[in-house]
Amino acid sequence: MNAEARGLGRREFLRDVSAGAAALTLPIATVGADNAESAVKRPNILFILVDQLRMDCLGAYGNPDVKTPNIDRLAADGVRFNHSVCPYPACTPSRYSLLCGLPVHAHRGWTNHSTLSAGIETFPGILRRSGYRTKAVGKMHMTPTYLDVGFEDLVLSEQDGPGRWDDDYHRYLMARGLVDQNDLEDQRREYRDKARATYWETFGALVSNLEEQHHSTTWIGNESVETLKGWNAEGGSLLFASFIKPHHPFDPPAPWSELYDPDALRLLPGWTEKCFEHDLNYNRGYFPNDTLTEPALRRVMAYYYASISHIDHQVGRLLDYLQQAGLYEDTLIVFTSDHGEYMGQHHLLLKANLMYDSLLKVPLILKWPGNVGAGSASDRLVNNLDLAPTLCHAASCTPASGMRGGNLADEREGPELVFAEANFGKQVTARSRNRKLILVEDKERRLTMRLYFDLERDPAELHNLYDDPAHQAEARGIEKKLLEWGAEGSRELFLNQEEKQVERPNVPPLDLSHRDKVIAYYRRKMEEAAG
Repeated sequence: MNAEARGLGRREFLRDVSAGAAALTLPIATVGADNAESAVKRPNILFILVDQLRMDCLGAYGNPDVKTPNIDRLAADGVRFNHSVCPYPACTPSRYSLLCGLPVHAHRGWTNHSTLSAGIETFPGILRRSGYRTKAVGKMHMTPTYLDVGFEDLVLSEQDGPGRWDDDYHRYLMARGLVDQNDLEDQRREYRDKARATYWETFGALVSNLEEQHHSTTWIGNESVETLKGWNAEGGSLLFASFIKPHHPFDPPAPWSELYDPDALRLLPGWTEKCFEHDLNYNRGYFPNDTLTEPALRRVMAYYYASISHIDHQVGRLLDYLQQAGLYEDTLIVFTSDHGEYMGQHHLLLKANLMYDSLLKVPLILKWPGNVGAGSASDRLVNNLDLAPTLCHAASCTPASGMRGGNLADEREGPELVFAEANFGKQVTARSRNRKLILVEDKERRLTMRLYFDLERDPAELHNLYDDPAHQAEARGIEKKLLEWGAEGSRELFLNQEEKQVERPNVPPLDLSHRDKVIAYYRRKMEEAAG
């Protein structure tokens, strides 16, 4: 029953949420003197992170075509946030911000090849210090690959960059004589430069060469379910289950690849028949956006949706296990994405352009212990920075003093604006519930843009009102706040390949002596696949 049906107003609902979180603080033990917190009976926490999921590509967010029954039932037991944004529309910077509750200009992990400094506290580190058992499974996208960001155990399945030469999943494939051909072709420059014609023609929408049982989505689901089997009703466990998909390439395995008919799908809001000139000036795209056609987009959508449904199936396995084990009711579950996906908005695909809502907004579902607020929706402005302090509070831990986010169990209304940045801060944006300002100042490229949108009347962000006299006052007021926010921090990248890694038997040596063998194996398998 949702808050409205129960006769609860917004403040009463949020008070219930806050009370539900506060109720989980009964002391059961005291940990050692080196720990800053006392161990208490705290909820188990399942954090499900997916990659590159557009908010409106879930049934729970109103999509009429995509099949996501398990994520939808999670939303029915939780709170769905309608105005949730990512702090940075790229994998690693966004993930670091999610872990530490800091904007990218504060932690300096500006690119997908960067490091989160050991001096920056994270929510898994804080929970671990307080007695939580902490583990991450799947994609982390860190440098070094097994960087210690607070998890005791890392069981990894990586995609971009050198992490695939180090991780557990690619060792699993090697042991079975397999290769993830589509991923290598899409993600590694040495293979993308000589990719098959069909890769380019389909914008990376291909059936996986791997059987479902060996696909990364299934592997991550299997490892996550095995981890849950070690949980108990006493609480105090954190699992960060991080799926690679539906990130490109769009390569679901059979039979998921057959789930959707491209011609039967409805194009998502924001599709235009051609690109805007200012978008092309900013970035032509990983695939040239101006060559995208409607039939090609429909094929991409069908495979994108199939990847989402494949993930949904794995989410269902996690939820089913928790229910069968009697753990579901008291588990705090988070579902979100690191950033969105254009999927046709402004005739664009993937990411790496302006921070339109299809890219900036991400789904966020919180299922509180006791299912407090079940089935309700919140219009509070939320940034994924809010998750670190929220989870600290839910676990009866004190957030790090520098964390910028708020506690989503707090009954206060939240901020009037949320902020995000991209490209070393050369692009910044501020968003209210119904207005959006995007600023670009790239001196090297001599590129300056000012875009202001009325999201109530123009949700597809088609009409720039920055110079409209009727909107100048409000646009300039938001601009002042955005520039003040963006002036903080540093534009220097932090990268340290020698930063501390977790100490576990599955972690390869820091000297990288293992990589030559792994790289040679995948080179040989790709040559065999090419005939």
